[in-house]
Amino acid sequence: MKRIALLSAALLTTTALAGSGSMVPGRTTIAGIVANDPNFSTLLSAVQAAGLVDTLNSAGPYTVFAPTNAAFAKVPQDQLNALLNDRAKLRDLLLYHVVPGRVTSGQVVKLSNATAANNGTLRISTMNGSVMINDARVTRADIMARNGVIHVVDSVIMP
Repeated sequence: MKRIALLSAALLTTTALAGSGSMVPGRTTIAGIVANDPNFSTLLSAVQAAGLVDTLNSAGPYTVFAPTNAAFAKVPQDQLNALLNDRAKLRDLLLYHVVPGRVTSGQVVKLSNATAANNGTLRISTMNGSVMINDARVTRADIMARNGVIHVVDSVIMP
């Protein structure tokens, strides 16, 4: 627990804030953006538990379909606890939310699928004007980071 607190503190102190908690676009890493947005606190805990902080701080580039706390709240508590306590399964699940390369919203809408970092296939479609990644809806797109881009999704994407 002490190590997680230290990692959080390190991430928080190495990123720059710009007004009401938002990050300066393109100046921080994906991990820094996640660490500084209270809507991603569950995702941050999961990334830390899976040992992926260094990956999301690395050069990348990566495209991350980032579930919010509300998205994680849709997962039954016993299932979420089981994932948080199984590092291999958690890591696999989180890597299913990552696509190697920087894929902006303009590029995503032209795709029908993408290969995730865990080698799984993500289905991409549009429904009623919304971009869908499997059954998750993109609610905010193109949050630019130094090492990639984040698209916020309303559900945890299950392989």
